[in-house]
Formats: sequence, structure tokens, C-alpha cells
Amino acid sequence: MPGRRLTRADRQQIAAGLARRLNYADIARSLDRPTSTVSREVARNGGPARYHAELAQLATIHRARRRPQPPASVQRTIEQLGPAPDATAAFVTDLTAAFVETGLPRTAARVMACLFVSETGSRTAIDMAQHLHVSAATVSQAVHLLERQDLIRRGRDERSRRHRYFLDDNAGLRTVVASAAANQRLAATALRGAEVLGARTAAGARLALAGRFLERLGDDLIRSAEKHWRDMVGDGVEEHTPTIHTSTE
Repeated sequence: MPGRRLTRADRQQIAAGLARRLNYADIARSLDRPTSTVSREVARNGGPARYHAELAQLATIHRARRRPQPPASVQRTIEQLGPAPDATAAFVTDLTAAFVETGLPRTAARVMACLFVSETGSRTAIDMAQHLHVSAATVSQAVHLLERQDLIRRGRDERSRRHRYFLDDNAGLRTVVASAAANQRLAATALRGAEVLGARTAAGARLALAGRFLERLGDDLIRSAEKHWRDMVGDGVEEHTPTIHTSTE
């Protein structure tokens, strides 16, 4: 029944479906679950090629921390699922820099990186403030920006009444789209500048050339992102593909 937690048997059925090359929608129907539940489960446990039911079950127990600790041998297996803290910190720095280059302000980029490396893809505002060593108000401003761009969503923590922020399922695609949309806005501005200065002037010709290039680049990037998304998740999840808005008005 939708809403209940995935069981070991559910995860074994997911693994079997992936081995038969079924898409997420078909697997979800066999479990009577939303397609997004299956796609999130697979994504957070190694992806289609590396998904293993038993390791996924162990990782879930480890994340929840609601049951007695497993035996030491099993605990070692769980610990091997993630990288060393130093490696994670270095990667977060690199990921933050990459997000900044797409046009995100640095604090918003740090929030995105923080959510991407979280096992659950979510954190409370207090968690993020402590992790990033900034004030709650600073986190709030960054979160507001990311919510407006549909990169994260707000929910309630299961264990308390605090707000929890979740990475949107399509955040990777939306990040690319946001960058492409920014390029298209720049393209529109450059083309408008070419009209103002005149296409026959050196400055106008320069702006026209840059504008046409950026316009075409943005269109190509959007089409490639949409195609990659559909190829990655399968035709059965097409209904969950995010609507892409690239208006340059």
C-alpha cells in the first residue's frame, strides 16, 4: 500500500526488476508504489547498475538509526558504502565551486552541495546552519532563492515539527536548465543591444554574434538535458519530467 516503508522483500523485487531491465514505472506498479519512490530508492543506493537489495536494506537501517546496531561485520559493510570524511569535504568544496559557476550565489551553492551529499537528500535549517557555519537567517535567504527556482522543496521532519528541506528529484536537470535560461537571458540582452547600437557598427555586430551563439547554445543544452533525462529514467517516468521554462522576458 502506498505510504508504507519499503521492506526487504520490496527491495529484492526492485533488484529483480532492474535485472530484467524493467523501467521504474513497471517496477512501481508491481509494488503498488509511486514511481518516484522506486526512482529515489535506486538513486540513493548506487543507481540501476549497482543496486543490491541487501546493501540497500542495510544502508536504510543505518540511516534511520531507529533499530539496534547490526553486528560488527555488517556495520563494517555499511561503513564501506561511503567515502572518508576528508574526501567528502573536498568534494563538497569542488561541487560548491561548480554550482557557483552556474550562477548560484555562494551560500545557495553551499546549501545545494550540502543536500547533494546528504544520504537522505535533506536537512533541517538548523542542520544546514551548523554544517555550513552560518546563521539561520543566511540559510533562510539561500533556501528562499532555491525554492523559487524549484531546486529544493520544503517539508516536515518525521521526528519533529521542524521544517526540513529536500533536494528536488529533478534538481540536477533544473540546475542545467537554470544555467541555460541565464544564458538565454544574456543572449536576448545582447541581441537587443545589437539593435540599439546598430548591426552595422562594430559593437553592434559583436553583440549580435555573441547573442546568436548564446541563444543557440542554450537551446541545444535544453534539448540535450531533456533527452538525457528521458533516456535515464525510462519512458515510464516521463510524466515526472519537470516542465522547463526558458523565457527570456
